[in-house]
Amino acid sequence: MLIETNRQRTVEHHVDFCVVGGGLAGMFAAISAAREGARVVLMQDRPVLGGNASSEIRMWVRGAAGSGGDSKNLYKRETGLISELDEENIYVNPYLNYSVWDGVLWNMVAREKNITLLLNCSCIDADMSDDGKYILCVKGWQLTTYTWHMVYAKYFADCSGDSVLAPVTGALWRVGREGNDEYNETIGPAKADRKTMGMSCLIQARETDHPVEFKRPSWAYVYKTDADFDNIVLPGADGKAAGSIARRSHKLGTDGTNFWWIELGGEQDSIYDTEKLRDELLKVAFGIWDHIKNQGDHGAENWELEWIGFLPGKRESRRYIGPYVLTQNDIEAGGKFDDIVVYGGWPMDDHSPGGFYAKPDEPASIMYPTPSPYGIPYRVLYSKNIANLFFAGRNISATHAALSSTRVMGTCSLLGQAVGTAAGICIAENATPQEIYEKHIKKLQKKLMDAGCWLPGLSREIPALSRRAGLNLSDAERSILFNGIERDFPGQENHITLPLGGTIKFSFECPEYISRLRVVFDPDFSRRSVSVNKKMRTFAQKACTGLDFRPVKVAETLVKSFEVWGDGVLICSAGDWHHSLLRLDIGRELRELEVRFLETWGSGQVNIFSCDIE
Repeated sequence: MLIETNRQRTVEHHVDFCVVGGGLAGMFAAISAAREGARVVLMQDRPVLGGNASSEIRMWVRGAAGSGGDSKNLYKRETGLISELDEENIYVNPYLNYSVWDGVLWNMVAREKNITLLLNCSCIDADMSDDGKYILCVKGWQLTTYTWHMVYAKYFADCSGDSVLAPVTGALWRVGREGNDEYNETIGPAKADRKTMGMSCLIQARETDHPVEFKRPSWAYVYKTDADFDNIVLPGADGKAAGSIARRSHKLGTDGTNFWWIELGGEQDSIYDTEKLRDELLKVAFGIWDHIKNQGDHGAENWELEWIGFLPGKRESRRYIGPYVLTQNDIEAGGKFDDIVVYGGWPMDDHSPGGFYAKPDEPASIMYPTPSPYGIPYRVLYSKNIANLFFAGRNISATHAALSSTRVMGTCSLLGQAVGTAAGICIAENATPQEIYEKHIKKLQKKLMDAGCWLPGLSREIPALSRRAGLNLSDAERSILFNGIERDFPGQENHITLPLGGTIKFSFECPEYISRLRVVFDPDFSRRSVSVNKKMRTFAQKACTGLDFRPVKVAETLVKSFEVWGDGVLICSAGDWHHSLLRLDIGRELRELEVRFLETWGSGQVNIFSCDIE
């Protein structure tokens, strides 16, 4: 509905679900709900999607697999929508160009017919029910069109990072670090304070084949020696050196640093002081690049400054309070929750509030180990006092200590997918978020696993139709295919291996109605066939680009071409497939359904984690 006035115009949207914030958490919340059939509005205050992962900030996406490209934990890499995104980016964007990446993110949302995307639209206010328990509408201002957008919805999700809906709805929230005695935690101060982890403006550089000059802006700081950076090795939780990670490494190269340590704001207000903190960070960032180029020999003669972020990437601000608050102790105990919907695994990576200006003897970050993976419960994803409000990302119901692990974007992406899927169930069942926990948590877990999400400790339920079918496989192969676990573990293979041209055939004595085929291919969790660069084996994003950079490529283990036959008739074929999860609608009665795996992206065999019909 369009309402014209003499001064401004207002557009009304009446939908099922409204998501505020278009980072990975918000994107995946919107996409998941849309794929459940919900009508969705996604409101994003920036011109691009992706949040901290976007071209405006360029923070690496990290998660449970850890920070090392050769980590033995790469099998823990997140799947679901984050795999779909990663695999699509590698396919269309092998040189990892950030403008192309922005396009991949935008297309992932734009192709969903049930999503109305509002870019450059800042959430300003909300209308509440008379009793203050329900959000009725959120109000956004779209800068590019000078238009007010009023979004009326049954359910809302705040994935903004800064929890922008909190102060305008009355939802419970807090900021800062809890005192050690509040939740019996050891991370953090003895008494509660409002200090947080800071925000960063990153640097990206590119190596050329010729000398490149750099002139320092007059307003930038001067750092004449490496000693100005206080190069201190990061201590671990036990106080001992944590290896080769330098506090303020300014190593260039394809596998070099992204300058995460250009960080400020933990001792200021992480929302209201953002503009002045950005100005200070830019003085530091340009000064650091001047140091690398002009203050001593850093091997940077042929390197040019490609980009500096003018929008700081935030680690922490407001956190909502839900029915449950995730704590350090929960994480250290492995997160054994009956309502697990997400897993984490990044260390509790607690950055100093002082950031770049921390005292010389103060670590930039302390890495407290976690039992990776650990479970995260559904109850931290919706409001304690607003009945139709979800949240996902770095604003979930968690203590500061727990947040230091859950804040990384690989984990946040899973949180968004869980929230969107839960919202879809809410709409279908006319239920509140709380009632999903009380009545439908098993349904939510099943839907997440069907969509490719791994939930540690749970096995995906195999449809009864698959179990009744005859299969052209051995009993051992059938057992692996139907064990409900869709990744390998150290010392435990959960895939079957077929030759190129191999088949899986389901058969019945009488025709059976088959609605869907589902197959999970091997995505090469190690990423060794994807990239020669170690840091891009965890997630295909680059920081600085050296002359040694080589484009990434589609995982050799993924199936490239396949055919699906039903009763001798070709139903579907693909010759350029590049995803690990295939869900194909069949919608017909058949006595036989056969899948033929014709070609991979390089491997001489086909690895299948799961193949079933329903």
